[in-house]
Amino acid sequence: MRRLDQLLANLGYCSRRGARDLAAAGVVTVRGEVADDCAAKVEAADVRVDGEPLDHPDGLLLLLHKPTGLVCSHDEREGPNVYSLLPERWRRRNPGVTSVGRLDKETSGLLLLTDQSALVHRLTSPKHKVPKVYRATVDRDLTPEFGPRFASGTLLLEGETAPCAPAELSVLSPREAELTLTEGKYHQVRRMFAAGGATVLTLHRARFGHLALGDLPAGAWRELPLDTLG
Repeated sequence: MRRLDQLLANLGYCSRRGARDLAAAGVVTVRGEVADDCAAKVEAADVRVDGEPLDHPDGLLLLLHKPTGLVCSHDEREGPNVYSLLPERWRRRNPGVTSVGRLDKETSGLLLLTDQSALVHRLTSPKHKVPKVYRATVDRDLTPEFGPRFASGTLLLEGETAPCAPAELSVLSPREAELTLTEGKYHQVRRMFAAGGATVLTLHRARFGHLALGDLPAGAWRELPLDTLG
């Protein structure tokens, strides 16, 4: 159980002080009765705002189709970010919504967002080896040695002390390929291709684990159960 004002503030409805104003307006009920004590301990399932159950009281998990041009940082100095696509209430949640790993500004595709820090840790930890599939186009034809080199587990990127884990390359056309990774080093896909002399021109994450975008348009999201990824 949590204090009513804390619960409403953590879910982004208002500040803790603002909870008193909501209660005074008669729009907050607990077990069908208008709330009159914002310090009271309540169960989230018993609370309604404007007659509606609370918004994802147990946590939020979203699958977003990230467009290019947006960063995954909360630092507004880095430019427009993916969180600007979300409803304002979700942006006010505490703990805050963050991305599971990052896609750089010029990379599009599947991005998971959540306010569950344990889930972020589990899905980004290399020991869990969650496969991620990227589709890349490059500026030169992909020669036969790219695949074995990526799969070898010996490719050492500049500035790294440990080699990349084995990765699977599927060549789709002379200058387009899918790369499946189980880790997430900084700008890893771009740096792996660069190690072979190829510059990535476009990059798109197509899958995360068993999840795919389907027909979800760029800039849109869909909500997922918290246990989606086991």
